[in-house]
Amino acid sequence: MKYINNIFTLENCSLNEVIKKFETPFFCYSEKKIRENINNFKNSFKSFSPIICFSTKSNCNLEILKQIKRNGLGADVVSKGELMIALKAGIDKKKIVFSGVGKTRAELIYAIDKNILLINCESKSEILEIENIAKSKNKKVDVGIRLNPNTDAKTLKQISTGKKENKFGINEKSFFEVVNLIKMSKHLNLKCLSVHIGSQILDHKPYEKMLNVLDRLIKKISFNFKYIDLGGGMGIDYNKDNKKFNYKKYNKIIKKFLKKHKSKIIFEPGRSIIGDTAILVSKIIYIKQNSSKDFVIVDAAMNDFMRPALYGAKHRIIPLKKTNKKTNKKYDFVGPICETTDKFLTTNKFQKLNEKDYIIICDVGAYGSSLSSNYNIRPKLAEILIKGSKIKVIKKRQRLEDII
Repeated sequence: MKYINNIFTLENCSLNEVIKKFETPFFCYSEKKIRENINNFKNSFKSFSPIICFSTKSNCNLEILKQIKRNGLGADVVSKGELMIALKAGIDKKKIVFSGVGKTRAELIYAIDKNILLINCESKSEILEIENIAKSKNKKVDVGIRLNPNTDAKTLKQISTGKKENKFGINEKSFFEVVNLIKMSKHLNLKCLSVHIGSQILDHKPYEKMLNVLDRLIKKISFNFKYIDLGGGMGIDYNKDNKKFNYKKYNKIIKKFLKKHKSKIIFEPGRSIIGDTAILVSKIIYIKQNSSKDFVIVDAAMNDFMRPALYGAKHRIIPLKKTNKKTNKKYDFVGPICETTDKFLTTNKFQKLNEKDYIIICDVGAYGSSLSSNYNIRPKLAEILIKGSKIKVIKKRQRLEDII
């Protein structure tokens, strides 16, 4: 992804050529970048060859999941729908883990019938529900326990999942009770200790604290887990300020952990695989002048890309075409939805823009299309995959007629 002759180019495709063919706004992915990210992730931990289960909630486009499968990854799912689409993409059922605090009986039955690798349980009630289903089917089901390690990931509070006040996992006090409950069951196999502390984590230290908690608890119960599921959450450099996650240090502390505990590691990365592989291309409808700033009103909106409105997340915005024209104006990049939170970015540093120009919102591959909605009865966007100079539509733009 770079500028060639001042036009933003993705692989071998000039975005000028793409916007001639597709109505804005639209999502645009780089196939090469997806492959690079997967290979980099694998290489970061090749010394112990983990099972890598892509976080389907971060991006559930069927064609993207087929790319994930072709590169040898499994899937982390949190609903029956995600499990169904992972299987449809051809992902190996023995590389699928089912997470989530509120799995319904129908979802659990479906997962048990599909014989997936693991169901990671998050409460005593869920364990009893799975046991009841397994008994009725005269089956033994492989399960894990998701522990809440009370570890602060030092990330956005909306995406923190490992502190005691978060709804996820089983606390340490209940942990020993549920371990004994599963060990006594005739229909459950305790295979995994699972943990996930949050997302967009850029420091290895919270993971080190998390592993120390796991080490202490495993020693206390003297049980050998076949799998240790460390979740995901590794962040990406949204601001291009070189604040990157240190995979070497994380690899080192995991190897130290594995010297004491002979388990297979499972990872559930999402953002680190798909986050920086996509852009959102949008057209400026109007520029509305104000005494202190100009509102740059674009045709993309919070229903298309929810992260800034939902989390206050910051995503870089760049022009499709670079010019030497500067402005002293402050720009507020906003969408057309009738909400004040329908805003993408405020910046003092941008080139001069005109109505009908195009802008690019960067790093939208994770939680972009998957969080989109039809709010204000707006169609969901087209999704396009670039491979070299080839352009492939991997999801058609919705039609208003179909929504209505």
